[in-house]
Amino acid sequence: MAISNTAIRYGGVTKFFHWLTALLIIALLASGLFAEDLPHETQAELTQKAWFFSLHKTMGVAVFFVALLRIIWAISQPKPGLLNADKKLESWLAETVHWVLYASLVIVPLAGWISHAAASGFAPIWWPFGQNLPLVPKSTDIEHLFGAVHVISGKVLMGALFLHFAGAIKHHVIDRDSTLRRMLPGEPPIGPLPVQHHSSAPVLAALVVWIATLALGVGLGLAGGKDGAEAAQAPVLEQVASDWTVQTGTIGISVSQFGSAVEGSFADWTSSISFDETVSEGKAGTVTTTISIPSLTLGSVTDQAMGADFFNAENFPTAAFAADITVTNGNYLADGTLTIKDQSVPVSLPFSLTVDSNTAVMQGTTSLDRRAFAIGQSVTDAATLGFDVAIDINLTATRPAQ
Repeated sequence: MAISNTAIRYGGVTKFFHWLTALLIIALLASGLFAEDLPHETQAELTQKAWFFSLHKTMGVAVFFVALLRIIWAISQPKPGLLNADKKLESWLAETVHWVLYASLVIVPLAGWISHAAASGFAPIWWPFGQNLPLVPKSTDIEHLFGAVHVISGKVLMGALFLHFAGAIKHHVIDRDSTLRRMLPGEPPIGPLPVQHHSSAPVLAALVVWIATLALGVGLGLAGGKDGAEAAQAPVLEQVASDWTVQTGTIGISVSQFGSAVEGSFADWTSSISFDETVSEGKAGTVTTTISIPSLTLGSVTDQAMGADFFNAENFPTAAFAADITVTNGNYLADGTLTIKDQSVPVSLPFSLTVDSNTAVMQGTTSLDRRAFAIGQSVTDAATLGFDVAIDINLTATRPAQ
């Protein structure tokens, strides 16, 4: 069997790429669909789900690089003519499907890879080159955008595969020509080819398909994240009276899952702050903060975090921190009680503070044990989900001019 293509036959390299890609895609689709339907309520279920998603992602990266090599090889080779070129509609459809398939072999895994790189944690790719991609920041919006493109383009891939398979069976069973056999080992007899009709119509048709697909995926991605039903569950936090009014700020959290840091933040919270910066020792004020739990974004595991075994956001939609602010030897501490779900736990938050006239800038960090708040009780292995949760708070607050 020849290595290179000819005007009527596919060579050994092309056949190798064809069947390797076919096997990878079948395994890729099967693992992805199977992993999507797996539950993740218990530690064993979560570990299994993550394993299959890691398998899926790793094979996806493999498909991407195999597709690039296949395309480079195809460009360097003559393309064997169609055996049904005299049937213009069939040949147009066959070439259109081929162009859709070629594009999907790049777009589908690349979109999934970008979504993975933009997300935090959960189901790493099994390779030694890290989980990030150049120019792709950690962003929930980017994760959702390319995740939607990945899903929609994957459906196009499945549709194109079905048409490709159906066409091959038609050629073999009904037309009884060598279209399928010439992609198998060996060199089946092939008669004179019909006159070939070269046209840009199949490329343009495939381009239209992909423009529509990407537009739909982007549209769904931009509308993604928390849907309307989830947003309706979020409590409306009332405005609170405060001597100091928070102008900007973040409450961020970070936890290790399967050895990767998962980072997130709460988008909605209120704080009532009283503070006297002239106090140099002892109690200088108080702070009461109410946090909307459904406003949390936590990478690819946001939905899981809202579940009954974790934050149980449906039944406990808010968390609260009430503390005294004290000063000791120039060091600031918010010492009080944090309530999450129905668990109230003493928490101390050391922080730095800079006051410039009527503007205060605060930064504080602490660490909590999720088990103290009955969060993730079914996950008892720290390697699966870390026990310690890092809290990082930054805010700028102002008060009326004195």
